Amino acid sequence: MIRIDAIIRPERVNIVLESMAKAGCTGFTYSNVTGRGTQQGVEVFTGRGSSTTNRVSLPKVMVTAVVEKSNQKKIIESIITAAKTSSNGEIGDGKIFISEISDVIRVRTGDSGKEAL
Repeated sequence: MIRIDAIIRPERVNIVLESMAKAGCTGFTYSNVTGRGTQQGVEVFTGRGSSTTNRVSLPKVMVTAVVEKSNQKKIIESIITAAKTSSNGEIGDGKIFISEISDVIRVRTGDSGKEAL
């Protein structure tokens, strides 16, 4: 099993979740987060033709899913395709982190491993 953490633009969350579901991802969680990476903030127009770069953290959404390793490629591709804001993508479109999961346990039944997903 693997854990996928995708940090994406807030306006893309519904598109990404729909795409993940079509790729076979049956469960997920998501939360609003803030952070900063390559994008380094946003340009803010202050009036009279001047602008400044706001270098504070930006709002993002982190989507987390635990899936079987056999579905990894399909689900990752679905996230990439849905999270891009243009055909080539743009800075700030997000990042995907993949981690190995040794076990998962369903609290209600005590099932573990594949049965708990």
